[in-house]
Amino acid sequence: MYYISGFYKFRKIINKITNKKIFQTYFNKKNIRGTLIISNEGINGTISANKKNLKLATTKIKKIFKFNKFDSENLSMSKFQPFHRGKVKIKKEVVPMGIKVNIRKSENHLDPKKWNDLITDKNTFLIDARKPFEHEVGSFKRSINPNVNNFREFPNYLKNLDKDKTIAMFCTGGIRCEKASIFLKKKGFNNVFQLKGGIINYLKKIKKKESLWKGECYVFDNRVSIKHGLVTGSFSMCSGCRKPISPKDKKS
Repeated sequence: MYYISGFYKFRKIINKITNKKIFQTYFNKKNIRGTLIISNEGINGTISANKKNLKLATTKIKKIFKFNKFDSENLSMSKFQPFHRGKVKIKKEVVPMGIKVNIRKSENHLDPKKWNDLITDKNTFLIDARKPFEHEVGSFKRSINPNVNNFREFPNYLKNLDKDKTIAMFCTGGIRCEKASIFLKKKGFNNVFQLKGGIINYLKKIKKKESLWKGECYVFDNRVSIKHGLVTGSFSMCSGCRKPISPKDKKS
């Protein structure tokens, strides 16, 4: 069994090149696969290994970057290794919005049960902050997808929203919404909420019979999609278009 950790932490990062070398060597030595992104504003990663080595890796990440806990972390399991190799990358931003924002974490995180209460209110404007192809695999009922293929275009969509509306945003693990929420706060939006831990945390915590989620959740690894309970889903990756396809698509 392979254990998978998806996490992020907003904080000022220094010595990026040195730390990239440290972790690339460490990942190779411990057979850690997945991706760790290091940027000025923080870190973002999804990595996989056996239970012992994954724990050692996440502990080392916290120690090297000098913090006690991630802003958010999701744990799941897979019967097969979901990544081909381990990669450490340096980028300008953990989420490429093309803007500088205060790296202080947003405070309006809702746990899955409170999230259900919020999004059943018809006055709540519910935004799926992911890409269109992710939205098509599965999403919350009544959610609006901005149809943005590049996250750098997302601020142009956000700044045209009604500041008086209650806005609820969600994404896979929470980091895209985290940065978008900070951006909206800076623009004067006061009623902005996000799903704590993202869709992955929701599918882990909420039972299917209580769920407002429809479909599956696309993930950026060889599982392709996951369902409630974080079990591997039914989607496959098309080798031609590199998009997720359902069993129904295959029969078409």
